[in-house]
Amino acid sequence: MLKSISFFAIFFLALLQTSAQTLTMPPEIKQAYEKGTRAENGKPGKKYWENHGRYNISVSMAPPNKTISGVEDITYFNNSPDTLRSLNMKLIVNVHRGRTPTAANAALGIMVDDIKINGAKADWDNDKGITTNQMVDLKSPLMPHDSLKMNIKWHYQLSAGRGRDGAIDSTSYFLAYFYPRVSVYDDYKGWDVQPHTGGLEFYNDFNDYQLSVTVPKNYLVWATGTLQNPGEVLQPEFAKRLQTSMTSDSTIHVATAQDLANKNITAQNATNTWEWTSTNISDVTLGVSDHYNWDAASVIVDDKAQRRTSIQAAFPDSSNDFHQYVKFAHNSLDWFSHNLPGIPYPFPKTTSFQGYADMEYPMMVNDSHEKDLTFAQLVQDHEIAHTYFPFYMGTNESRYAFMDEGWATTFELLIGTAEKGKKVADEFYKQFRVNRWTHGPHEKEMPIITPSPDVTFGGGNNAYGKPSLSYLALKDMLGDELFKKALHTYMNNWNGKHPIPWDYFNSMKSGSGKKLDWFFYNWFYTPYYIDLNLEKAEKTSSGYTLSIKNIGGFAVPFDAIVTCVDGTTDSFHQTPIVWEKDQKAISVKIKTSKDVKSITLDGGIFVDADMKNNTWTAN
Repeated sequence: MLKSISFFAIFFLALLQTSAQTLTMPPEIKQAYEKGTRAENGKPGKKYWENHGRYNISVSMAPPNKTISGVEDITYFNNSPDTLRSLNMKLIVNVHRGRTPTAANAALGIMVDDIKINGAKADWDNDKGITTNQMVDLKSPLMPHDSLKMNIKWHYQLSAGRGRDGAIDSTSYFLAYFYPRVSVYDDYKGWDVQPHTGGLEFYNDFNDYQLSVTVPKNYLVWATGTLQNPGEVLQPEFAKRLQTSMTSDSTIHVATAQDLANKNITAQNATNTWEWTSTNISDVTLGVSDHYNWDAASVIVDDKAQRRTSIQAAFPDSSNDFHQYVKFAHNSLDWFSHNLPGIPYPFPKTTSFQGYADMEYPMMVNDSHEKDLTFAQLVQDHEIAHTYFPFYMGTNESRYAFMDEGWATTFELLIGTAEKGKKVADEFYKQFRVNRWTHGPHEKEMPIITPSPDVTFGGGNNAYGKPSLSYLALKDMLGDELFKKALHTYMNNWNGKHPIPWDYFNSMKSGSGKKLDWFFYNWFYTPYYIDLNLEKAEKTSSGYTLSIKNIGGFAVPFDAIVTCVDGTTDSFHQTPIVWEKDQKAISVKIKTSKDVKSITLDGGIFVDADMKNNTWTAN
């Protein structure tokens, strides 16, 4: 791992010294294209493959006891051309052990009680399996296009839930990344052995899941997937309310605070087992509580098929914001499905569960309680936007975070514009996503293309604000219609697969029919930032010629705001195409017959690092 990081640091620093605007690839990525698993037209290559798993997981718990016990059966399919002599298991829960496990936190990691592969006991040492990766040797190799079966029993102690998973309170739990899984084995890196840390996110195969959750009576369960047995775990009245919500645009109160106090919602067995199924999805997660309200509704996400998606929310009655979450999510799913990305929400459900993470999962979000309803809605919009990146497009978040966070940040702005108006949305975007970076130091900027584990300075900016600005700059340059066409080309090419940055670059080029290497090189391969300098404005017979120096280097759109002597103003928009031939300095012609008092370059959300040199004033 240290060798890999060192190589990429050298590789991407070398990019800074090249003047050729070519989208250079690391050797293993280039090799994938040469092998035919990926194609230069942006599509998966003729030899593309990805592995697949079928997971049957049963977990049980009895709050306030924090012991989580699990049993799972995995059928793992090796669709690769390679013979696998070992499997890398992801044990994400082990992140709670810390880097130096102690007796106090050892139980917070997964303890494997039994593991069998194809019916034979496998070698496993819990004293060694303390990190988030554990390689398991196979007694018989897994041949190409063959499969194996694993049976695992395990348990762990749930941590305090101030992060992405854990005990929210004594009887409300949120379980994420809670089960041993086979990590991704892909066509360019092989096994994904990237250690998980609290700051990184995830990379998963698309699998099929059956999930069973056993809890005491009077506990409600929400999870990824479709609930298979509502009539068995809910009393008839509450099962009916849930069913009614599946065709209702208005919020149905499936379980209220009074219902919870009456303790008559679930079947009155000692325990109930809730069962869920989901297919071709990258993960499952679940929430449990005996005192969370349950609201639900649904929304048509596909007009042609009249397909509805269920919207649900689970929260304490005291959380005023969550009483609005079904309505917020109704708006999100409707807007994303019909505008941008403009692909119908692909799953049968979404659930908002109140925790502390502000974190996305397939069909679920774990959001904090917020007093500010505007901010609460933005957070939910952002997390639901992740449905498409990475849950529709299986990006490697732990390596190329900008491939999902950058898009969610972009959609956050676009839907915010529809919700709050352009002025309010733009101002919030600038304050929340751009200002701190653009007005900060830029001496140590790293190119966006730098893999996430190697970003030692400005990693958050490289994942959120900077890539988002690149996507918005491309949208400005291509225009809304062509941008959407190109985006759909990319998404259709890689839905349910594992795209990498070069697949995005190639798909957008193919989808738009434009030569975009210069643009992608400018935004992804350089340590640039945003800083324009209006050096001078020279009067011509038809107006003015502006001489503009690009100090920061990014190919950004901007408006030339012309203030005339008579007090009127005109705005002349320039898309990033003006930088195609020269990203360092350009001349822009402005047509006006009026006497001009001053001209100012205004980038809007593309906030300039130094506005003091953006204005020219007539003598």
